[in-house]
Amino acid sequence: MTYPCNETLAINISPLTSAEFEKFRVLIYQHAGIDLTPAKHPMVANRLAKRLTHYNLKTYTDYYQLATHTDHTNEFQTLVNILSTNETYFFREAQHFSYLKNEILARWKGNNFRVWSAASSSGEEAYSLAMVLADTLGSRQWKVYGTDVSTTVLKVAEQAIYPMNRLDNMPASFLEKYAEKGVHSQRGHFRINEELRHKVSFGEANLMQAIPPHLNKFDVIFLRNILIYFDNETKKSVLNRVVQTLNIGGHLFVSHTENIASLVVGLEKVSPSVFIKK
Repeated sequence: MTYPCNETLAINISPLTSAEFEKFRVLIYQHAGIDLTPAKHPMVANRLAKRLTHYNLKTYTDYYQLATHTDHTNEFQTLVNILSTNETYFFREAQHFSYLKNEILARWKGNNFRVWSAASSSGEEAYSLAMVLADTLGSRQWKVYGTDVSTTVLKVAEQAIYPMNRLDNMPASFLEKYAEKGVHSQRGHFRINEELRHKVSFGEANLMQAIPPHLNKFDVIFLRNILIYFDNETKKSVLNRVVQTLNIGGHLFVSHTENIASLVVGLEKVSPSVFIKK
């Protein structure tokens, strides 16, 4: 089955109906666990409209049928990317990074410290973690792993080029040590330096599915600003899968807006939104 592509022709797209929204809501929930509330109806319509225009389609049902057809697996991934991408920035919820540095890393006596940014989006969280580890652990071995269900944001993370307006919360000393300011065509942007990039690995992982074997034995996991998109049943299953990859004595960080106390066993709260595995 083939569809004509047209990036320039403006067509009249029928409004996204409630029934069509429900189809997309169920689809993204079953695949990625994301629970789109009715308030997200306009967002879904706006984000998908460009894909309808791209294929010269008039209805969202037409696009749904295209994206879920076995001949268009790449378009299905595009659909997932569009509906799962969320805004992030460096050193979001700064108290977490302070706790990591002062309460965990300052007391750590081992080697080969492993951290997982389990919903890394475009990489800002993973590189924020890497800066703290590089600044605190010195020559000791450490590694940061960043994963996301969206391949689009993972490409951004691997390139590690960001606009300067993402820097509001980054310490000036970190910008000096770990970033390179762009010049000429890249003016107004910066790139994470090569040495730090080599300490961070990115890959695709769907938290609704089995965790890949290499994602294991972590000392710290950041699972932030993602659980709010799941219902309680999904939160519980995701948390249990993620916590299994955490070392005994390791720490799980969730967002300050996320309450997980009643959803998972084997964790003890040690600070607001910070838990230790017993």
